[in-house]
Amino acid sequence: MKELNLGKEKISKLILAFSLPCVISMLINSIYNIVDQIFIGKGVGTLGNASTNVIFPLIIIFNATAGLIGNGASANMSLKLGEGKKEEASKSIAQAIILTLIASIILFAISYIFLPQLVYMFGCTKNVYQYAIDYGRIIIIGAPFMITYSALSNIIRADGSPKYSMIMLVIGAIINIILDPIFIFIFDMGVKGGAIATVIGQVVSFVIALLYLKRIKSVKLTKNDFKLDKNIFRILSLGLSSFITQCTILVLFVFMNNIMTKYGAETKFGADIPLSVYGVISKINSLFISTVLGVSIGAQPIIGFNYGSGNELRVKETLKKVLQVNFIVGIIFNILFVLFPKQIAGVFISKNDPSYELFIEFANLMCHTFLLVCSLNALEMTTSITIQSLGNVKKSTAVSFIRQILLLIPISLFLCIVLDKGIYGVLYAGAISDILCFIITIFIFRSEYVKLGKFVKTKDQDKLEFLNNNKNINFDKVITISREYGSGGRYVAKLLADMLNIPCYDAEIIDHTALESGFTKEFVEQSDQIKKNFYILDDKMFIAETKVIKNLAKTPCVIVGRCADYILKANKNVINIFLYSDDDSKQKRAIKYYGLNKNNAKKQISKINKNRAKHYEYYTNRKWKDLSNYDIILNVDKCGVEGTAKNIFNILTK
Repeated sequence: MKELNLGKEKISKLILAFSLPCVISMLINSIYNIVDQIFIGKGVGTLGNASTNVIFPLIIIFNATAGLIGNGASANMSLKLGEGKKEEASKSIAQAIILTLIASIILFAISYIFLPQLVYMFGCTKNVYQYAIDYGRIIIIGAPFMITYSALSNIIRADGSPKYSMIMLVIGAIINIILDPIFIFIFDMGVKGGAIATVIGQVVSFVIALLYLKRIKSVKLTKNDFKLDKNIFRILSLGLSSFITQCTILVLFVFMNNIMTKYGAETKFGADIPLSVYGVISKINSLFISTVLGVSIGAQPIIGFNYGSGNELRVKETLKKVLQVNFIVGIIFNILFVLFPKQIAGVFISKNDPSYELFIEFANLMCHTFLLVCSLNALEMTTSITIQSLGNVKKSTAVSFIRQILLLIPISLFLCIVLDKGIYGVLYAGAISDILCFIITIFIFRSEYVKLGKFVKTKDQDKLEFLNNNKNINFDKVITISREYGSGGRYVAKLLADMLNIPCYDAEIIDHTALESGFTKEFVEQSDQIKKNFYILDDKMFIAETKVIKNLAKTPCVIVGRCADYILKANKNVINIFLYSDDDSKQKRAIKYYGLNKNNAKKQISKINKNRAKHYEYYTNRKWKDLSNYDIILNVDKCGVEGTAKNIFNILTK
């Protein structure tokens, strides 16, 4: 397949090529859960559906644990491989297996022993209790298998086999879908049958994951690797961010379950029907969410590449098209929810079920209140992902929390408790949160969109003339540029790359790495991962970038920041440059081009540079401003941005 040119290919073609695989991948799990829910709903009824919803928080906990160990181990493995330390890399895998085994046993014991207490904590009712216990006991038995293959899937991707990981997950899902109707309908096993089908699918995925350990490409495991040491703390620290993200999802899900049962009991619907319907509608809504996030994630490399290349027009065009596609998807789902709620809910329950009428009525009510304007969420999800592509991780994370955490929970509590609206309060809260979130996000998106034009200067006649006079230059080295925030280093790098007729890599490295290294799904599920400052990337992304930077350095190019001077320290053809500027000049540039507030620009710049220094020291174990790290150190103020680029050019081409 011909590699697509991110800087020249038609935007619509690029979005299709990059987003479609992401959408398909994300839809697999959603469809899998929906089909599972359909069979249980048809075979068991409302209480069966509600029981799966009650047990779902346990599944979130299992996934969070798998992410904590798997993401951490894969990140540490990649880091050690990047440093050429294969023995330590193999230890990461072996110790992850041991940690997974220990965690699985502990979680199995705790959840199995305390399941009766846990289900009530997760919003269970007396009527649903036995179904939840029957379903949960079996699901818990499958926990060790689920946690293990989920953790290993991250390691498999890090080992360069993302397709194997995907096939492993898909096979398990297909087996579950095939066995569901057999156990539930033919063997008449109810929720137990659905749980058994799920566990069998997990066991198969587990076996496939274990088989891969014999064919690991990067390292060779030995018995000594399986001895636990202090390395486990490094593994856990690298996976902590994904664990926190999953815990946030857990809190929201448990909150909604409990509020549905508590206030549903005060209505004609009772506690069980709202609990069941919420689970069903949430899974249908996940199709909308998966599609929008898939399109947005797929567009990240396009946005990042063109943003880093200074092509403002292509960035804006991509943003417009992504928003158009996502809003069309949102409107389609919104129409389905508003016009066909009975048909949608009817798929999950038999007409012979005694609670059929009330189930359908509440589903209709939920679609016409809670999801009344759900299409507006397309802006919030798109903005969160695309802002991440532009490098503003802090703001991206804030956007992702606006609706669920900052708006939905507080508004629900206010309407339900303070205004005494009961269950109708949380239903109204959904639409109110969507509207408020949409309004807030408009301003956030607009501010980022307007800033795009400030980062790119129009090429002047002097530059064009310079390029024409030096178009025959044949430069054969790699240049890394470290720079203080506000020094104009990014633009110097772009000008220098143009002068030398070599590519310049900046922000696009992040997004390209996320896609190429198989982290696409994790990047969506962990889009809320943050370091102390939005200019500092998370560990997983740094490790993935290390691979890409080393690959890019095989040919002449300019690489901006990202500890590239350290990553490429073993390369003999690398020239490391550090650019700085005085405080007044940095403030003027930051205010003019980066939109910093004039009153606190100095403080913000100082904070950003301190965090860059911490980030650099954390990953390299050396000082950012240690001049011995660099071959050329220049004050950009002496000659200006263009003059600095020309001076470096003259030095390098003598």
